[in-house]
Formats: sequence, structure tokens, C-alpha cells
Amino acid sequence: MRKLTRREFVKMCGMSAAGLSLMSLLGPQITHALAKAVEDKVPVVWIQGASCTGCSVSLLNAVDPSIEKVLLEVISLRYHPNIMAASGYLGTAVIEDVAARFAGEFILVVEGGIPVNEKGKYCVIGKFGKKEMTAHEALLTLGAKAKAVVAAGQCAAFGGIPAGAPNPTGVLGVDAVLNPMRYRRPLAKNVINISNCPLHPDHFLGTLTYVLTYNEIPELDRYGRPVMFYGQSIHDNCPRRPDFEAGRFAAVIGDEGCLAGLGCKGFIAMSDCPRRGWNSGTNWCIAAGAPCYACSEQIFPDGCSPIYGAMPVTGNGR
Repeated sequence: MRKLTRREFVKMCGMSAAGLSLMSLLGPQITHALAKAVEDKVPVVWIQGASCTGCSVSLLNAVDPSIEKVLLEVISLRYHPNIMAASGYLGTAVIEDVAARFAGEFILVVEGGIPVNEKGKYCVIGKFGKKEMTAHEALLTLGAKAKAVVAAGQCAAFGGIPAGAPNPTGVLGVDAVLNPMRYRRPLAKNVINISNCPLHPDHFLGTLTYVLTYNEIPELDRYGRPVMFYGQSIHDNCPRRPDFEAGRFAAVIGDEGCLAGLGCKGFIAMSDCPRRGWNSGTNWCIAAGAPCYACSEQIFPDGCSPIYGAMPVTGNGR
């Protein structure tokens, strides 16, 4: 099979539309890349911090390819607390083995925010030997050894709902933990943020495929997100954009018209939801008549609240 060029890969990622998933377009490429990962023994370790496991559920609902195919045939997923058979030390021993044998080669996936207050004791992920390991310690230890760190979902990327005020457990996103001086220096080159609440299976599998195919991190925006998925705002591609331009605004949920007056945050939300949809292109927030609440953004949820609070609008009709 001919290997896609980087330009072709990124272009194909932008082609996905409702009813035609990224997986349909990249099916052979994904199978080839991930199967090669197994063949070359590139392990993937998935750990969880403060989360609802919604991102795992979203990925488990992937249809094309099915998650069964991904997990059983093409991906070398060595550790995931929800779906692996082993538990307790038998499970965490796998993490230790991967970190020791594949330092600099394995991919670390982190789901959920990372509590750092009280030395991270608000989130203990298991025992390593006789010592309890917090999510904070696990991230610092494994993150330093991983080839790439994928922050899977809003909470892992930016803290998300667990980091909402008053945030007593001190939850931070992955990059904020690995790079506490992140506002004074560039984002760590090995951290990839896949935001949205929950993550989109296409975004995760597409990013993983890129890393395994080209052995490098895809182009990222200033918040560490792949530009191929987070390069345009919801507002840019919203099906209700003509209503905005014409000054037609919905007064209540269920009305036709732009939803800006009902709290839509599509102006600031960077994601390809309008083209890609969710649940295999079945639907997405605005198509269902609900405003976008910018779950892809660093300021979510506090900076996007109240969810249905009106934002200033400047359509031609106002």
C-alpha cells in the first residue's frame, strides 16, 4: 500500500463530513499503521486521572473501524484500567514493564485531569510494589519516558470540569503538570492535546495514526491541538452562519436562527464538529438545536459559563 504523504493525510482528515467518517477515508491507512505498531512492538499505555471515563466510552463507541478490531487486531494497548483483564498489582506491573523495556518508544495516553494538591493524594491509580502511585506521580514518571503523551479529552488537555472553580483538589491539565512554565516557553514537543468533552474517536485515532505513520508529532496550534482537527472555529462552518449574517437570532431553544443569543460559544470554539458530526456523523450540538458550549477550549467550563448565557452578537440585524 502506498504511504500517504503528510499533505495528503492532513487533507483527508479535513474531508470528513456527516455520514462519512474519517475512519472510512483512512481505513486502510489506519489498519496498516496500527498493525505495524503491533509488529514493531510500540506499546500504548492509557492511565486515568480525575475523569468520568467518558472519553474511553466515546472511543469504545467507535464504529469504523470497530473498537474490537482496533483493540484485538491492530493496536498494542498494554494497559487500560477499564478494559484489561488484569487488576491490582498484576495490572500496574504492566506499566512498570513497559516503562522499563520501552523507554522512549511507548505512547502514553492520559484521560482525566491531574490533581496536584496534597501531593496528588486525591487520585491514586494503584500500587506499584508496596507504594501507592498517584496520577500526578504516574504522569511525571511515565511522561518523561514516553515517546509521545496524548492528553485524551478536555479534562486531560486543560483540566476540564474537575478543574472548575473552586477546584479544591488542584486539578491541572497534562501539559500544565509536565510544563509548569508553559506560558513562558513553548508547549512540550511530545504533548498532544485532544480536547472536546468527550474526545472524538476520529481525532484520537487520526492523531495516533499520524504519529505511528510518520514517527513525528502533527502540526499543533498554540494550545497543543492538532491543526488538522482544530484549525477552524465552529462559527466558520456553522450551518446557522447565514442566520447570523442576516441577523436572525433564536429567541428560545427550538427556534430557527443563530443561537448566539442563547449562549452559543461557537465564535471561540475551535473544532471540526460541523463537518464531522458525532456518533458516526449522526448529529452534533448545534444540529440538534443546542448551542455550542466550547468544550474544546482551554477556558471551559468556567470561562464558558453560564452555558445558556447570552454572548454579545454583532450580526447584521443587531
